Amino acid sequence: MTGGLVAQVTLGLVCAAYTTGAALGWGSRRLAYIMGDFGLSAAALVAAVSCFLYARGHRGGSRPAWLLFAFSSLMAASGNAVWGWYEVVLGQEVPESSVADLFFLLFAPPAIVGLLVLAKKPVTRAGWVCLGLDAWLIGGSLLTLSWSLALAHTAHFQGEPVWQAALSLAYPLLDIALVSMVLALHFRRSPANRSATNTAIAALALTVLCDAMFTSPLLRESYASGQLLDAGWFAGSLLLAYAPWGVRRHPDGGAAARGQRLQSRPVAGSLAALTPYLAAAVCTLGILYNVVEGRRVDRVVVLTGCTVVLALVVRQGIMLLDNIALTQELAHKENHFRSLVQGSSDVIMIAAPSGILRYVSPAASGVYGRDAEELIGTELAALIHPEDLGGVVHEVRRFLAASPAEEPTTRIECRFRSGRGDWLNVESTVNRHSGGLLFNSRDVTERVRLQAQLQHNAEHDPLTDLPNRALFTRRVRQALGGRRSSDPGTAVLFIDLDGFKAVNDRLGHQAGDDLLVQAARRLQESVRAGDTAARLGGDEFAALILGDGTRDRDARESQVHEIADRLRLTLSQPYRVDSGDEVRVAASIGVAFAEPGLSAGDLLRNADLAMYRAKAGGKDRVELYRPHMQAEVVRRSELAARLRTALDDGEFALLHQPVVDLTTGRVSAVSAQARWRSSQGILFTPAEYLRVTDDGARTAELGRWLLEEAVEQAAERAGIGHRAPVSIRLSASRLLDRSLPLGSVESLLTRHGLPSGSLIIELDNSDPGVPLDELEQRLVTLRRLGVRIALDGFGSGHVAINALRRLPVDILKLDRSLVEGVVESARLRKITSGVLRIARDLGLQTVAEGVDVPEQVLALRAMGCTHAQGMAFAGPLDEYRLRRALVRGEYPLPGTVTVPVGNRPPIRSNNETPVPPT
Repeated sequence: MTGGLVAQVTLGLVCAAYTTGAALGWGSRRLAYIMGDFGLSAAALVAAVSCFLYARGHRGGSRPAWLLFAFSSLMAASGNAVWGWYEVVLGQEVPESSVADLFFLLFAPPAIVGLLVLAKKPVTRAGWVCLGLDAWLIGGSLLTLSWSLALAHTAHFQGEPVWQAALSLAYPLLDIALVSMVLALHFRRSPANRSATNTAIAALALTVLCDAMFTSPLLRESYASGQLLDAGWFAGSLLLAYAPWGVRRHPDGGAAARGQRLQSRPVAGSLAALTPYLAAAVCTLGILYNVVEGRRVDRVVVLTGCTVVLALVVRQGIMLLDNIALTQELAHKENHFRSLVQGSSDVIMIAAPSGILRYVSPAASGVYGRDAEELIGTELAALIHPEDLGGVVHEVRRFLAASPAEEPTTRIECRFRSGRGDWLNVESTVNRHSGGLLFNSRDVTERVRLQAQLQHNAEHDPLTDLPNRALFTRRVRQALGGRRSSDPGTAVLFIDLDGFKAVNDRLGHQAGDDLLVQAARRLQESVRAGDTAARLGGDEFAALILGDGTRDRDARESQVHEIADRLRLTLSQPYRVDSGDEVRVAASIGVAFAEPGLSAGDLLRNADLAMYRAKAGGKDRVELYRPHMQAEVVRRSELAARLRTALDDGEFALLHQPVVDLTTGRVSAVSAQARWRSSQGILFTPAEYLRVTDDGARTAELGRWLLEEAVEQAAERAGIGHRAPVSIRLSASRLLDRSLPLGSVESLLTRHGLPSGSLIIELDNSDPGVPLDELEQRLVTLRRLGVRIALDGFGSGHVAINALRRLPVDILKLDRSLVEGVVESARLRKITSGVLRIARDLGLQTVAEGVDVPEQVLALRAMGCTHAQGMAFAGPLDEYRLRRALVRGEYPLPGTVTVPVGNRPPIRSNNETPVPPT
């Protein structure tokens, strides 16, 4: 924009300087001739070069026009140069007829054709005819007036040849033609680069005006180069040179330019419509001038006037036919538009600036349930839901304040009162219309309902319809970040249903789903209206209990603990499922309270930790979160991480605990136990390190290592004469694991040369889901390899009489729970005695675990127990201490005489058949 302003100022200053010089006579006659001839030639040459360069660098429909303007300016430059040759170089007057006349005559035709190229092309044949008629109307009128005023005298020069008279008439006639095209095309210029076209038209108009003044006999008689008239030609040339480059369109000014064009169109259209009549008025003025002056009406005037009138009549006839066609087309389009509006399923409404509905399409009866006539005259605000009215008014005001070019439409969604009395969700596209608003509205109630349903489904559990984890987490975040952010009484409860898996396994998933639905209903009914109950997945539920503003933390903890305990009792009540069965489950609940700076994720994690602590503490209980729980979790996580590499780093060691014959005190077997000595020097038992890992692959790897290491060390001891069998504890599920095939045990025994009967597998029956048929087949196969089977942990957990009846067992190991109180409790002595009697009747040898004091040894031996292991004899021993114990061969028994080693054979099943290793 700054560059354009500088060019305009420079152009104005140059033209003003030239005009000043011409007005003052340039100071000398010779300088006046130079500036009047070569100065005009230079200005025209500048225009020619400028138009040519623009045409060469720009492609498009206007390119030929600028080339023609360049040629036209070149002719003007050449004509003025010839004048300068005569007047300045040769120092003589320009002849009446010279080459300059030819150049000046060639100025107008290219300019006329160039204007035609820049004109807006008519699209019909009638349009071309009207363009020609308009040009003739203007040209003929100007010819009539000019002929009456001056040209008639020129045409009657005496003593001049015909060609010279024709040459004298050619100048004004071409100027009249050029003026006619300028005026006719001023109202038909192309919208492309309109500013450049206007500037070019102004430049040519200024040039033609100066030509007309030069043609006048009054001025021509006294004209000399360098006078003030030359300033007009000079300015016209420079203005034409400036036209293609001077005015550029700015991106941010496009809207303003469009607005100006919109405002100027009615005026321009009116002038264009009046052009034929103005031309006819000029023609009439020329004829009246002759009549008033008392002159005889010239035949040229009569002929020209008649043709102008004829052209006007023809043009009006064409316009009449065109108007009839346009009227018919408009009526057709109006009918088409009316049918579209009336047949549209959308409701089209027009509201006045006051908000009163002025038009409503017939679709309103089907969409709104109200007739269009009933709605017309109604205030639009009265039909919009009060809760939505404020937003609608704000959006309408914002839309009306925005620029129509930047925001032609807007969209509004609100609830609209229907004729049935309910509220419809309506979406409207709003446009400006005659100062008011045009609404194109449609009913989107079903879409809104579907979106709401989809949103509900995305945030709620499909089975119980309680909020899911995502919605529950968001509400916890809102509770911690809203006005309750400083309330420490807000608590989260994590709830797990103990025993739910057993219900699923026993009665099926349908019964389990029914139980979950009932539990969700109980939970929902137990919380307050402002609290949130949610199902997190599976049999896990949660509740958000909002604080009541109390600052007494102890009182609040007691209150929430009471709520949680009441909820626990509610969830533990019997459930009647669809199958008719009555089932029971317990509830373990963890509680965590909000604290300053605690995030929603941390609060949920704390409640989860407390819930798992409740399950680990015996289930069916409520546990409040304490900071040490997190420290314990971190410790267990670190321990589990170190455990993943402990085996590879050689941190595991194998210890053995002697199994002693209670009759002789002899070491009859050793029980292999793995110990983990961490890099920090801490010794962990299997119960400790297996509790911190849930990596099944790592547990299986530890089992394989224990088996291979125990067999290898037992074979080494057997090689030096210590043939005490080694017992290894394996779970039933591990025995059935594909990662421990039968052939691997056989190849292990063969590779190390372990004698038959030297390996005892202690079957851990803690998993009740193991199929007994498969387990029985596996144990039979192992016994054929010379492996003896011990049933471990009898008397606790899920060990069943059915397993004892079906499985091929050689040894029964009593659980520590049957041993610890056997001295103090007469009831426990009866139970233990009954178990030992069952084992004796089945022909099984018995081993008591956890025998730590001599009194237990005496009591168990009196009840018929044959073997024992525990601190009463020795704890787990490393390989060196174990071999020393085996060399000693026996341990002293309380109240008995030591029996020499070798009097009793090692433990052997009563039905064992020795199978030599192969």
